Amino acid sequence: MSTPAARPWARRTGPGVEAVLWRATAVFRAVSCAYAGALIANGYGEYRYPLGGLAVFAVMAAWTVVAARVRGGRLFGVADVAVAVACLLATGLVETREHLADGRPNLTVSWVAAPVMAWALRGGARRGVAAALAVAVPDVALRALYAEVFSQTTFNGVVLLLMVGVIVGYLGRLAIDAELRMARAVALETATRERERLARDLHDSVLQVLALVRRRGGELGGEAAELGRLAGEQEAALRALISAEVLAVVPGPRLPGSGDDDGGTADLRALLRPYASASVQLATPATPVVLARAVARELAAAVGAALDNVAAHCPPGTRVWVLLEDDGAAVTVSVRDDGPGIAPGRLVEAERAGRLGLAQSVRGRVRDLGGTVEIVSAPGQGTELELTVPR
Repeated sequence: MSTPAARPWARRTGPGVEAVLWRATAVFRAVSCAYAGALIANGYGEYRYPLGGLAVFAVMAAWTVVAARVRGGRLFGVADVAVAVACLLATGLVETREHLADGRPNLTVSWVAAPVMAWALRGGARRGVAAALAVAVPDVALRALYAEVFSQTTFNGVVLLLMVGVIVGYLGRLAIDAELRMARAVALETATRERERLARDLHDSVLQVLALVRRRGGELGGEAAELGRLAGEQEAALRALISAEVLAVVPGPRLPGSGDDDGGTADLRALLRPYASASVQLATPATPVVLARAVARELAAAVGAALDNVAAHCPPGTRVWVLLEDDGAAVTVSVRDDGPGIAPGRLVEAERAGRLGLAQSVRGRVRDLGGTVEIVSAPGQGTELELTVPR
């Protein structure tokens, strides 16, 4: 797909920085047209052909309305400059030679800068300079032909037109390119978060099953060992697929106690109760801990992933304590076990190997909710995870 920078003459109608620049150009065109009209009205009695001044203003006003509604393509840009030059050259018919020799401004005054701005927005600084020269050359010719004087005022006008073409063209392209880069960054972040969410869902379901089959197959031996080996290979391939960021969109698993929609609220205690067992002790407040349903689901899923991690890496019989706290400003869930603990650097190695239990299923979920996860562990002293989510 081509970008606006690659299609300089495409119609600009979308929101964003470019639309703001076009609105600013339209406002400048209208204000400069009104200013030119005021000067024409003020000098009406001194013109060689007073009605000609009114006719020029009528053309400028009509074209200002048309240009505000139609941004057009290349042909419209050429017509825009042609109308501006025609109105500028009409000064030689309406004004007297004496006034032009005295340095009186053209009938268009600053209105001729609007087409230069439009060209600069469409095609950058180069086309802005080209439009400025297309307007400036007739202005110089007019002064040389009718007044036979090239004043400092005329020179300043040419320089200002060139500066408008360069500055508007450069800054316009810079702003539009920055907006495109920002849009790409937002799209990349969105895609990355979706990939991480899918990785969490897969870890909570498929990967856990494959890991269980691999472990149990190795324990049983015989044909089961071959089945376990195949399950291990598929687990490794799926983890590599997740790490390569090429996952397709699949629906995530539903949590116990979740409803069919993501709206409304839910009591986090109800979502955590299914995790209680003989080895998992759950302590919750006596009053409901009400959160947005989507937030409660994700936080409960993070707790479930932490418990799955204990079951996968700790010996049988490991005890776990889950404590839910609500201080009004934030909700905190602590998951503590009396297992062997985590060796220093083990989490980093696991993440590099594609094992995303803590990295995505726990940390990723809580991070997406705007919360934090603190892990306190030492070899032989168990592990404690503190999941805090602000309200």
